[in-house]
Amino acid sequence: MNSIKDLQPSAIWQNFYKLTQVPRPSNHEEKAREFMLHWAQENHIEVKIDEVGNIIMSKPATPGMENRKGVILQGHLDMVPQKNEDTIHNFEQDPIQAYVDGEWVRAKGTTLGADNGMGVAAGMAMLTSTDIPHGPLEVLITATEETGMDGANGLKAGELKGEILLNLDSETEGELYVGCAGGIDSTIEFSYQEEAVPAQSKAYRLAVKGLKGGHSGMDINLGRGNSNKLLFRFLKTYAEALNIRISNVTGGTLRNAIPRESFATIVLPVSNEAKLQEAVKEAEEIYQAELSAKEPTLQVCADVCELPAHVMDACTQARLINSILACPNGAIRMIDSMPDTVETSNNLAIVKSENGKIIINTLLRSSVETAKAALAQSIQAVFELAKADRIQFDGAYPGWKPNPDSAILKEMQEIYEQLYGKKPAIMAVHAGLECGILGSKYPHWDMISFGPTICSPHSPDERVNIASVEKFWEFLKTTLKNIPNK
Repeated sequence: MNSIKDLQPSAIWQNFYKLTQVPRPSNHEEKAREFMLHWAQENHIEVKIDEVGNIIMSKPATPGMENRKGVILQGHLDMVPQKNEDTIHNFEQDPIQAYVDGEWVRAKGTTLGADNGMGVAAGMAMLTSTDIPHGPLEVLITATEETGMDGANGLKAGELKGEILLNLDSETEGELYVGCAGGIDSTIEFSYQEEAVPAQSKAYRLAVKGLKGGHSGMDINLGRGNSNKLLFRFLKTYAEALNIRISNVTGGTLRNAIPRESFATIVLPVSNEAKLQEAVKEAEEIYQAELSAKEPTLQVCADVCELPAHVMDACTQARLINSILACPNGAIRMIDSMPDTVETSNNLAIVKSENGKIIINTLLRSSVETAKAALAQSIQAVFELAKADRIQFDGAYPGWKPNPDSAILKEMQEIYEQLYGKKPAIMAVHAGLECGILGSKYPHWDMISFGPTICSPHSPDERVNIASVEKFWEFLKTTLKNIPNK
């Protein structure tokens, strides 16, 4: 593996390498926060950590730039912890094994953490720079963005002094983002009775795996498979005919990641063993044919396993299967004025049973608040019909409405065209950037989001394009040099 520390621009890549060596999965950011605190102190950078775990660092203007508007560079500290089934990795303890693969940097069997390690590394590089002109500078590194935007939600008004926010958490170089979707979480719960395993049964671990997964905002419109949907489609198709009973199920791990793998421990009469394998083969061929262009490594398999202690009662099993299949999933509607951008979506992210309870988690997104509310009603209706015990919506966060009169947008458009001979694309993103929440606390901020090219975030296929990092860095430096006067 080639070392990423040798890449250019070294100011970013060396800092990013340091971040890969410190565990920082969402909700377990303590070691990374401690690392950042010590790093700032060693480099004589003013730093504070607020009560919700946000890191705020500041640097005075370089000589002659004191009259420029203050800028906040913003990213988030945490990363999405996803790994391949055959990868041994503890995200709370082990470093990320990043390596150079041609034009890209990847990680060995896990997410890379370029989302949003690249933004954090750029902020670090700017704080320690000695030859880059800039006005008053603040760097805000928020906590636990990926699982609830906790840091952005907990940030207090008045903590920061700048007037321009540059969010460094977008994932396509050459695009300037001026708006994003809002979101809300749904949690559905069923109770079930644990019944004895029928006599003359054999147990199997049914699996749908090998899917790409991905970011439930950025990748939701790419037509990729959802392993939870496919697993329960199999059960709907074959469970009654083969007398399949579910003991437990686990599919997906994070609300904002499209599920790549789903598993169910099932039992069925010994006499139906051969029919089960025929069904597995048939389903795999059907799903592969339907998704061949998007999911070339999709697998459906059923391996013999130890007989479980119990199975789920048949009535709840039927209600669960039907409701999972009926639940809206994927891109629901596109933006009329931007037909390549999703307006409204739902990610059927997690289905998990344990100790008599089934928990289902989804993440709804929309740039239209009324459309988000309507989708929530649809999901509620499905699970009310299925007689779920609990249907809850929480964790709502606002979208970010584009500002057509943004002064920093106009400035950055001109800078990009001067640097690269073409205009940047002006975009709204379906993912949930923190700008919507931060802008509600600092309504005077002029905000833009941009970054290098990162593909397949939230999955082990995550990778960052090396050349795009250099362009991103040059663009950032030139932007700071040209920030307007107060």
